[in-house]
This record gives sequence, structure tokens and C-alpha cells, in this order.
Amino acid sequence: MRLKAPDPNTLDPQQKQVFEAIASGPRGGVRGPLAVWLHRAEFAGLAQALGEYCRYHTALEPRLSELAILVTARVWNSEYEWYSHKPIALAAGLSPAVVEEIRHGREPGFGPEDEAVVYVFAKELHTRRRVSDETYARAERVLGREAVIDLVGLLGYYTLISMTINVFEIPLPEGATAELNDADHADR
Repeated sequence: MRLKAPDPNTLDPQQKQVFEAIASGPRGGVRGPLAVWLHRAEFAGLAQALGEYCRYHTALEPRLSELAILVTARVWNSEYEWYSHKPIALAAGLSPAVVEEIRHGREPGFGPEDEAVVYVFAKELHTRRRVSDETYARAERVLGREAVIDLVGLLGYYTLISMTINVFEIPLPEGATAELNDADHADR
């Protein structure tokens, strides 16, 4: 780990305020990239507020949000993000087979069209840095305009999370097993 989280006992007043906002919110604790961001309290406060919106308040149902997060984690080879969100995705109703295909960098065979749309949209945006007119029109038709806006924001936020994890080399919790580094995948 390149940069450890600040010691909670030595936080300045602004850092304490952000720490408490995160800890008392729906996340229930300050871990991983959010903890590292506390070194820059103003950034941490703004970023965590955006993250709370992206995670808990978008027009996307949790199954679709978590699918987009897993695609982002896979593209960025972000082990901590994968570790954190895989169980949430499964609990939200994403099929274990879909999760496993994403882990290996393969396009899953989707049943629900909304999952297929989120997957294709996320992959195109991450790998091509844009989406085709066809993908955009399909996403707007299947998900709705508000959900497409939220999907773009969610993908951007979890890219920031993945970048933070990778740059600061945030490790998995003790005892956790990496699942992405050893997976054969087409994203490389």
C-alpha cells in the first residue's frame, strides 16, 4: 500500500466531519479508497457524496448498478472493488454465471435485456471511450434517459474508485483471495 489511511485519532476537524459522514451513512464504515481520500478532506467529502448517490440513489436498480460496477472493476483489474461488490451483485440478483464470465473478461449470455444493455454500454464506454449511436439508442429505449445519465455517472465514479485502488495499491482485506489477477481475460 502506497498511502495508508490517516489514523482516525489524529484527524483534523474537517477530516473528522467527513469520516463521520461516511461512517454514519449507508456504507457503515470508512474503508479502502474512501479512507485514503481522507488525506484530502474536501475531495473526500465531495467524492463520497457522489459515491453515495451512485451506489444508492440512481434510476438503476441495484442489480444493474452492481453489474456496471463489476464491469468497471474487471476493466481496471481492481481487486478491491471486485471483492467488495461481487457479493453485493450476487445478493442483488446478478447470476453467478454472469459474474464468472465477467471475471474472465468474456461477454456473458444474458437473459434480461437490461443486463445486456448495461454490459455493452459499460464495455464500449470503458474500452472505446464512447458508445455507438446504436448502443446509446438501445440503452435509452431499454433503461430510460435518466438511467442512462446515471449509468454514465456511475461508471465515471467507479473508474475513479478503481484508479484510486490501483494507484495507491489498496490491498484486499486480510484473508481475502484475489480473483482477477489470475483469471484469463480478454481485457488485457
